[in-house]
Amino acid sequence: MEIDKNRVKIFAGSSSKKLASRITEKLETSLSEVQINHFADGEVCIKPESSVRGCKAFLINSTSEPVNESIMELLIMIDALKRASAYKITAVIPYYGYARQDRTATSREPITAKLVANLLTKAGATRVVCMDLHAKQVQGFFDIPADHMEALPIFVNYFMKYKFDPDEVVVVSPNAGGLKRARGVADWLHTSLAIIDKRDDDNGKAEIVGIIGDVKGKKAILVDDIINTATTICGAANELLKEGATEIYACATHGIFSEQAVELLKNTPFTEVIITDTIEIPENKKFDKLTILSTDTLFAETIKRISSDQSISDLFIRKE
Repeated sequence: MEIDKNRVKIFAGSSSKKLASRITEKLETSLSEVQINHFADGEVCIKPESSVRGCKAFLINSTSEPVNESIMELLIMIDALKRASAYKITAVIPYYGYARQDRTATSREPITAKLVANLLTKAGATRVVCMDLHAKQVQGFFDIPADHMEALPIFVNYFMKYKFDPDEVVVVSPNAGGLKRARGVADWLHTSLAIIDKRDDDNGKAEIVGIIGDVKGKKAILVDDIINTATTICGAANELLKEGATEIYACATHGIFSEQAVELLKNTPFTEVIITDTIEIPENKKFDKLTILSTDTLFAETIKRISSDQSISDLFIRKE
């Protein structure tokens, strides 16, 4: 897997240095050097170390914790590349922060996912690549081309190694909103599908009232896009066990692991918790049941194809 090293430059932001290094290894190239300085008052100054004039520049940076600092770093780096006369600037954002603020749920709420999209465009990005946005409509918030990648083939390939009998497995969505995502995994693995049924109580808090689908005696694969506090996925796991599931696998693209998430996951009887490396997980948040799958090959192939003006859609077409 190679790219034109003279015409394509790949940069890494602070949030995604390890992932970016793995991506460039797949592309048989190296990261372009960038100088990132922080002033005493917290301001950041960013400068590419080599010429990018006329080049296709790819900037890899998740807008994960610290979210606001990661976003500012991304915006400033895009601006630096634009002012240095880069021909095209693609922001590769494995985890797109603020994607959950995609609508006005109550009066006077902002739509911050759209605001961030506007900022990226205004800064000078000519294309954006994201993975498993919390809501797919965020892709439409951009006035520039936006490619929405899916970790679906990564998870499916991983589970296929287990060689489970499809009749003994059920893929489960922890809520109605994630049904399409779970159905995609179920279709690829040829398994049945179930949904955790939730209803709002008198205080507006969602509570589990049952499961739609048969899980008794089956291995359950819970599929979500994000594990944040882990209350949703752990609550779903406990309900599945109560209804007779024999094993529970938690599967999510983005492992935020805020608050007491790690302790909750440790204390819930999961067989395995599987995430990807879109967000770098510090050592103190890793635990025995955690498996981290890399997105490096998928992002490397995507960057290669974009840099040579090829289609990326067939990366997500199931091949029997």
